[in-house]
Amino acid sequence: MALNRVRDVDNRVAVRRVLMSVSDKSGLDVLVPGLLETCPNVVIYSTGGTFAAVRDMLDPAVAARHLVAVSEYTGQPEMQGGLVKTLDFKIYLGLLSETYNEAHRQDLSRVGAEPIDMVVVNLYPFSQTVARAGVTPEDARTNIDIGGPCMVRAAAKNYLRVASVTDPADYAALLEELRRTGGTLGFGTRLRLMKKAFAHTAGYDQAIAAFFADVAEPDARSAYEVRDRL
Repeated sequence: MALNRVRDVDNRVAVRRVLMSVSDKSGLDVLVPGLLETCPNVVIYSTGGTFAAVRDMLDPAVAARHLVAVSEYTGQPEMQGGLVKTLDFKIYLGLLSETYNEAHRQDLSRVGAEPIDMVVVNLYPFSQTVARAGVTPEDARTNIDIGGPCMVRAAAKNYLRVASVTDPADYAALLEELRRTGGTLGFGTRLRLMKKAFAHTAGYDQAIAAFFADVAEPDARSAYEVRDRL
């Protein structure tokens, strides 16, 4: 199967749809109102605690117009414990589609998916968790994020169209660009965010690998009742 090789790319992309799922919720009180101000028709798709945090900072009528639960959008409820929320075909069509590609537009239409222009995601606090005294392998395991890195990487791969935002420290500059340019982000901004996103997920995976490299099997087993089931 031939890979898609893109030739023509828009410099500025309007931010109309945002996928938002963050562990670190700092700055949301600035980002969300700023998005509504600079992108008046924006729709924010969100999950779990992030959805609740965004909903609580908005007037109910505003939330009804601009905020959509990912489970409502995908038609799939979240798995117990939040283990599966965003790993859905409609989400990844929205992230990876090239909207100038007719076949991709047909794919979006076929399942009722929408192209997503920005992902705002930061990951479960793995490094902070394993830095605590007395942390167990099970504490570490439960703080391994799966959906977050997938969203970050998909958005970053498609930086030709999608902004992958992983650092709350970037919110102010992004809002300033949106204000200055009528709700759009430029190619250079998306490329810069892509580089930061892949560095972020690479560091995250390295932290996981480094922690478990030092976990001996007896230490891991001590957290569980390990049974042989034939």
